[in-house]
Amino acid sequence: MKKIAYLLVVLAVAACQNEPKDYVTISGQITDKNSDSVVIRSRTYSKTIPVDENGSFSDTLKVETGTYNFYDGGESTSIFLKNGFDLVISLDTKMFDETVKYSGTGAEHSNFLAKKALLQEELLDLDALMAMDSISREEKFSSIENQLTEFYNSDQSIDTSIVNNSIKTIQPMLNSYRRYINEDIAMKRALPKGAASPVFTDYENFSGGTTSLTDLKGKYVYVDVWATWCGPCKAEIPSLKKVEKMYHDKNIAFVSLSIDDDRSHGGSWEQANKDWRKMVEEKELGGIQLFAPEGWKSDFVEAYKIRGIPRFILIDPEGNIVTPSAPRPSSDALIELFNEEQI
Repeated sequence: MKKIAYLLVVLAVAACQNEPKDYVTISGQITDKNSDSVVIRSRTYSKTIPVDENGSFSDTLKVETGTYNFYDGGESTSIFLKNGFDLVISLDTKMFDETVKYSGTGAEHSNFLAKKALLQEELLDLDALMAMDSISREEKFSSIENQLTEFYNSDQSIDTSIVNNSIKTIQPMLNSYRRYINEDIAMKRALPKGAASPVFTDYENFSGGTTSLTDLKGKYVYVDVWATWCGPCKAEIPSLKKVEKMYHDKNIAFVSLSIDDDRSHGGSWEQANKDWRKMVEEKELGGIQLFAPEGWKSDFVEAYKIRGIPRFILIDPEGNIVTPSAPRPSSDALIELFNEEQI
């Protein structure tokens, strides 16, 4: 009788072990962590996972199969989750997109999404696209479409929902780039080189008091319009710091203008200002750090027809426009522009 009972226990344990998990196991290691927690989220789901002092985290999640956003407090990436997966994540925040890697059960899907993000960033070089004539640009867009389609269909093991959604979004994504470039061309016609620049007046300065554009007359002014929630904006921070260091003794002021507003901070302007101040301090941001009083609706932002960020602007020592859409700090074209202006 005891043997039968023992056998039944063994069989029960084995049956439990063979049952598929109805949850995701997720763990990871973050180098130079941005926050004390990470967030896994979608439009209908959110789970915050604590990160310890060493950058380690782990938890279990019960999810609907699909692509989620993984946010570390500074940047984010896409991750594919399905109950039964056992994922291990590693990343270094100093090179977030380039270092995020997944291992374990189901890792191939998220690794595919990470490679997809890097490929899109490589192919969709906005500065290069804007420098082309219209015919060359359309040829380039056609080539990008072919390369992306080939990559999306390159691995038959990837979940079909990822592949189908990726292919479906190619044309909308390329069209958004077309619109941005056309708007940029129209903006440069409306705000030509040599025209008097729109101004900002008495914007709150992180270091204390207020600053106006006229306070900086006599210097070139490189304006970075950004927000704390903007991933591409934050990705430019390391490059901006390098450029600032290179030109610290030159006749140029570096102004970072935050357009954080109540809409992106829980309906609170006070919280928007607090979040801005916190990031300036934590990221040890240099230059002149200003807070636009009405966010997107600030006079300077509207005058420069800013619809997307980051946006970079270069103004000459007389207060005239050099370009309303300057190259990003990460672009070699910025140094070329500075050289042309003999800064």
